[in-house]
Amino acid sequence: MNIIFSLVIGGSVGIIGHVRKYGKIVMPRKTKRFIYLGFLEELLLGAVAALLLVLYAAPNSFVEMIIFSIIAGIGGDAVLNRFKLLKQDSDK
Repeated sequence: MNIIFSLVIGGSVGIIGHVRKYGKIVMPRKTKRFIYLGFLEELLLGAVAALLLVLYAAPNSFVEMIIFSIIAGIGGDAVLNRFKLLKQDSDK
């Protein structure tokens, strides 16, 4: 049960970060070079990060699980932003 809640909370935080960044929900689309996942990218990253942190930390209470999931969702967004910055630096 904790796993499902951590996935939902982490994914929700990922979507909130996506809306905060773009001002709207960007839908997935296929371009000539690749498939852009849109909001699914942040949703999946936040959910997976929350799942990994909850499994690793093994919280003792429901409140700890919620806090860990929120922190992991925010951390997943930060990792994604860092990858984009590294990609921009390598393109120069």
